[in-house]
Amino acid sequence: MRRQFPKIVLLLLPVIATDMLTPVAWSQEAQQEKLEEIVVTGSRIAADPNLVTSSPVTMVTSEELGLRGITRVEDLLNDLPSIVPALTANEANGATGTATIDLRGLSSDRTLVLTNGHRMGFGDLVVLAPDINQVPGALIERVEVLTGGASATYGSDAIAGVVNFIMKQDFEGIQVDYQYSGYQHDSGNEAVQAAVADSGFEQAPHSVFDGRGHDVNIIFGADTPDGRGNVTGYLGYRETNALTQSERDFSACALDGGGEGDTCAGSATIPTGLFTPFDDTFYYTVAGNEFVPWDFTLYNYGPPNHFQRPDERYTAGLFGHYEVGARLEGYVEFQFMEDNTKAQIAPSGAFFVTDTLNCSNAFLSAQQFAAIGCTSPTDTVPLYIGRRNVEGGFRNDDITHTSYRGLGGVRGAINDAWRYDAFVNIARTSLDEVYHNDLSTTRITRALDVVDVDGAPTCQAVIDGSDPGCVPWNVFQTGGVTQEALDYLRISLRATGRADRDQYVAFVSGDLAHYGLVSPLAQDGVQVVLGGEYRDEQMDYNPDLGYRTGDGAGQGGPRTAVSGGIEVAEFFVETRLPLVEYRPWFHSLTVDAGYRYSDYSRGVSTDTYRALAEWTPVPSLKLRGGYSRAVRAANIRELFEPARLGLWAGVEPCAGSTPLQTLEQCAHSGVTAGQYGKIPLSPAGQYNALFGGNTELIPEQANTFTVGAVITPEDIVSGLTVSVDYWRIEVLDAIDTVEPEFIVNQCGLTGAPVFCTQVHRGANGNLWIGSSAAAPHVVSTNINTGFFETAGVDLFGNYRTQAGNYGTVEFTFRGTWLEKFEQQLTPGAVIEDCAGHYGSACNRPRPAWRHNLGAVWTTPWNLTFAGSWRHLSGVAEFANDSFSAGSENYIDLSVDYTPGFIGIGETTLSAGVSNLMDNDPPVSGFFNNISVYGNGNTVPGMWDTLGRYLFFGVSQKF
Repeated sequence: MRRQFPKIVLLLLPVIATDMLTPVAWSQEAQQEKLEEIVVTGSRIAADPNLVTSSPVTMVTSEELGLRGITRVEDLLNDLPSIVPALTANEANGATGTATIDLRGLSSDRTLVLTNGHRMGFGDLVVLAPDINQVPGALIERVEVLTGGASATYGSDAIAGVVNFIMKQDFEGIQVDYQYSGYQHDSGNEAVQAAVADSGFEQAPHSVFDGRGHDVNIIFGADTPDGRGNVTGYLGYRETNALTQSERDFSACALDGGGEGDTCAGSATIPTGLFTPFDDTFYYTVAGNEFVPWDFTLYNYGPPNHFQRPDERYTAGLFGHYEVGARLEGYVEFQFMEDNTKAQIAPSGAFFVTDTLNCSNAFLSAQQFAAIGCTSPTDTVPLYIGRRNVEGGFRNDDITHTSYRGLGGVRGAINDAWRYDAFVNIARTSLDEVYHNDLSTTRITRALDVVDVDGAPTCQAVIDGSDPGCVPWNVFQTGGVTQEALDYLRISLRATGRADRDQYVAFVSGDLAHYGLVSPLAQDGVQVVLGGEYRDEQMDYNPDLGYRTGDGAGQGGPRTAVSGGIEVAEFFVETRLPLVEYRPWFHSLTVDAGYRYSDYSRGVSTDTYRALAEWTPVPSLKLRGGYSRAVRAANIRELFEPARLGLWAGVEPCAGSTPLQTLEQCAHSGVTAGQYGKIPLSPAGQYNALFGGNTELIPEQANTFTVGAVITPEDIVSGLTVSVDYWRIEVLDAIDTVEPEFIVNQCGLTGAPVFCTQVHRGANGNLWIGSSAAAPHVVSTNINTGFFETAGVDLFGNYRTQAGNYGTVEFTFRGTWLEKFEQQLTPGAVIEDCAGHYGSACNRPRPAWRHNLGAVWTTPWNLTFAGSWRHLSGVAEFANDSFSAGSENYIDLSVDYTPGFIGIGETTLSAGVSNLMDNDPPVSGFFNNISVYGNGNTVPGMWDTLGRYLFFGVSQKF
């Protein structure tokens, strides 16, 4: 049952209305003073923009975005040392089509994303985190990144921090921007080239320029005729071309998991077919119309996979405000996006989904009949068939997102002491996904069950009438597959859905100095915010029958429909207390505090709070620190997704002829002595897991501690600002899944029931054969796991100076040292520190040190030169430090030129290059196992993957 509009909001509105009717004496000076104040991310209390916030906030300006020539906002943010790359445009297998932000590596679900201080909508119906594609890069004024919990201000999800996109407003005129970009790369990875040659695979081209992109944006705006308002709008179009792994030498084959990257791996689902009972009796493939021993040549599935997905995006929107009267200003925001992307991977096939074959099969030659142990046409023999559908082309996931966000609000002054703000924020995201060119497992089974009827191979399903349209699939003879069989086997899968977020917020803010609430040692008074919020989030995700039944052979299991909703009513309060001001050694001492109570519709309530302080002994030194308690309530999918079978990539320690674990260890997960050493390895390195939601999840909690200093030694070095901040974030009762590979490993190593009861092996001990509900698997559903604790130091420096008659020079430094990233995936398990590591339970790489040093020279000749040095320290595989990726350094250069002679407004020409030296990314077969983030033997987003990024742009203002 849906709740009524929250009472707390209704109660606030009469208070506002009553006060607005109360006559007050207006002070024009006080009114002007208020209008000059700004609200900084992390608080709803307006403050002097020259003050330093009590919480560490990193700011990225629109100038930085322009000088880097980046059209995808996530590419710029991923260069910030505090952000660990999440979903980008470089995923293929398992791609959602969205781009997400992950602060501190705590996951994108724990990073709250705002536009102008307001929540964005859902990004997707599988990964619900906001899609940064919805943000119009050309309209960004600045991006504020807040470290640490901010739930007391914004509510759930602000565990790691907040990313707030501040848009340009009060724009006047028209601005048209166009940018052309692409990647240039020269092949030079001799180790992988040698591995490709040894495997007989095709080499990548030596030199390429590809992955081209076109980005067009129009910004327009005007003040109202009476000067009391403004409307700023935008239109955008972005096209990005596809780039496949075949175009880079380091991804020309899928490397094995050995770490050094000198051996190509691949899939045993091969074009000529693999026929085996998986008991080591035989492994056959087809030559002509005979079975011949398989020489263990694998299928190179990597090259057709997208390294950069093709993408087409349309955006439009507006931001407006109008001062209706002295005490009332209305404001609106509207954003629209339609984005279509396509994720291509290798062809589908029969992935060993059948386990028997009738010896009466009409396609079997006499040699094949005998080779697999048939003695009579009435026999049925155990036989698994792996056959790649190379005749039918690649799989292609066509994903379209359409999103809207509309906001309407009113704000203004009640009197000299109080102001109000109330708004309604409505967001809608719809998904239309069509997965092309997969094969039906049901039809594969029928098309292989073939007998002879009057000399014509005929499906048994035609004879018994269960499927009159069945066409036999001849995988027993070279060139035997017909177009009619392909048309019968091929299916398209479709999933649609919509996710809604409705937010209602009302609050009043007051300066209590008007009531005498001023510290005797300060000049400014106590400030407070009182407010209420109500959110209603609903989702309806509808995969079609083929998805729901797992009929797609290349899907790894079924998708389940998800429908549900969450409602929450909240009350919040904030205060800022200036304790001491303008005293010796106490230029200022201020305390900020906040509290929020949240009541969820499913019977859960939470309390969040913060206490922060800022002490400025002298104007050139500011000390800050504090504590925050934040929460994240489970989202709709985490709560309500039914259990489903899926795939995980990794190493099964009890499979193969030489298992990594002993018989005693493997026995903990159900391996018998007869099975040990005979359990088949998955040819694709993929195994089954059971994923799904859990309605018993409780909100996770986070404790954030920060302490730091800001130094502005104006008397010593004019124009210099330096800040140092230590931060520590502890997440308790984390809502997560435990990686299946970790479960299997820990079961063997510890024998603990918490792990071993989650491992369900098949008849021969395998964890991968089959895709039905009865298939072997590892249980990896959502639970409240153990904890995460991460800590580190952020360094920031900015220096701006005049260069005589040569303009100004500005240097900016951002660096992050990751002291630790500890995690305990289940209570009682070993605490692991992932700082400086990747792989296994650590998943993505987490460099211990990252920095970005930038320089900008603005000349008096209408030229601006910029450069930056990005550095990431090396990382080692968690389970084996001998497998490591070294440190990486990147140089970026750009130039802007604004000629004064064109005479049609202001024209700016720009050009630049990122990754000037065309560095190859670190590569390893391990990286392919890093959830969805690993692709092409590396981790896109973490490292520059595609080569030199070149861009050329023009901007025209009228």
